Amino acid sequence: MKLAYITTRLAGLGGAKWAVHFAARDRIEAGEDIIEMTIGEPDVPVPDRLVAASIEALNAGRTKYSNGQGEEGLLQALADRYTARIGRPFGPENFLCLPGTQTALYTVMMGVAETGDEVLVGDPMYATYEGVVRATGATMVPVPLRAEHGFRMQAHDLAAAITPKSRAILLNSPHNPTGAILSREELQAIGALARQHNLWIISDEVYEDLIFDGTAFCSPLALPEIADRVIAVASISKSHAAPGFRSGWCVGPAAFCEALLPVAETMLFGNQPFIADMTELAVREGSPVAAGMAARFSARATRLRDQLQAESDLAVHMPAAGMFALVSAKALGLEGEAYAWALLDQGVAVMPGSAFGDGLQDWVRVALTIPDDQFDQAIDRMLTHAKATQPQAVAS
Repeated sequence: MKLAYITTRLAGLGGAKWAVHFAARDRIEAGEDIIEMTIGEPDVPVPDRLVAASIEALNAGRTKYSNGQGEEGLLQALADRYTARIGRPFGPENFLCLPGTQTALYTVMMGVAETGDEVLVGDPMYATYEGVVRATGATMVPVPLRAEHGFRMQAHDLAAAITPKSRAILLNSPHNPTGAILSREELQAIGALARQHNLWIISDEVYEDLIFDGTAFCSPLALPEIADRVIAVASISKSHAAPGFRSGWCVGPAAFCEALLPVAETMLFGNQPFIADMTELAVREGSPVAAGMAARFSARATRLRDQLQAESDLAVHMPAAGMFALVSAKALGLEGEAYAWALLDQGVAVMPGSAFGDGLQDWVRVALTIPDDQFDQAIDRMLTHAKATQPQAVAS
């Protein structure tokens, strides 16, 4: 039987990138002592108040059909939140509610790109971005995010990648996997290019509440000169430690949301009312757990950097937000893929940087979300491996 071409476009994506993670899971299942630092999930449970709110809504019969855009209370809560945060008015007409950031991103991408188009994406990138772009029929064009610029997209690199086929720029700030945050000035330069070439800007902001002390977050939504071409996606998955609830949204120009609504309705005709009620509470009250997570993740990243760089030749890129740090074993003579497999033999599972694009060939991504005792044990194991490897690197 013949399959649709989308299955060919997406074939081969994903599986190989997770080989170290799957091997780690197999070893854990076999009884090996492996500290898993491959996937980043919140290190706390869903707040009790949110769980109770969803149960109350279930018991109140909030289990019937919603509408395609989202529940009225949640839409208004989102409008109030973004009006206060961005500093310009938003209304319910500026939002679509969808099950998580991933679905929101997919829906938005289906609305702006198609076969023959190009979408500009920073490299390194979150693992699903290539598939999201390919699903539309468009071509993903990587834009290098360079270590010397803190892995933040630079306008001159973006300008070099723009062609007449370019239709959109996909930004991720705060960034996964690097933890980089684009400054207002960098966003203004990117926005100027978007205006010049008539491009959409799609901004993945799922980590916006996990900002470390000493840094500030700016959304391209806050730049009035490009407000008519920016669509942002986000959710409560990270901010409220609620990934399993799959509750997110997109926010953008009212005309865009109106045009995108039939696309959303063909996939999921309205989000679940009991989850919408819980999300409304989460959006209105803010997160009781985000600040604590950010503080712990920042402290773990600092310990990782201080200990690895003081006692070995390993290099650490410090994130400004999010759940991950980057470690390079280039000084040991190892690329990221080889280093990840070597660490697995040492009892530490991390993600090869190459899983996130060509720009991280020399790096591995380390999740900051495991308990402190396990995290410190992982650092010890990384140092043990580095000290055993360094003499060989020097001799060669």
